[in-house]
Amino acid sequence: MTSSYNDLRLIGIAWQLDRLRWVPRAELAEIVRRDGICMWVFVDGDPPWLGERLTDRELAARMCAGCPVQDECLELELRTAGEHTVGVWGALPEDDRRGLHWHWLRRGERVDGRDTHGPEGGPKP
Repeated sequence: MTSSYNDLRLIGIAWQLDRLRWVPRAELAEIVRRDGICMWVFVDGDPPWLGERLTDRELAARMCAGCPVQDECLELELRTAGEHTVGVWGALPEDDRRGLHWHWLRRGERVDGRDTHGPEGGPKP
């Protein structure tokens, strides 16, 4: 995967998350807790991939496959952890979320009062 393709993919994801920009953080957290597949993955026993040596990308694909709240999970993680994100959230591994973070910041303010633009309109450090 080339860098420019990955950047375009991440820009597309950032745009996709815009529909959630005015959903309060507490509401996003409730949606993820209630409907996130990862919250229920061990209820019926161990998942079939437990014990396999998986990359973060493979784990994200398997753990989040079919989850109805991937966007809500991703938006929540970007708001709470930002560029310091770890683990698997929103079906993306850490490296992808860190790459997405900059593009996501450029999309602007969120309901929780996080103004993501500095005085000149560029991303805040």
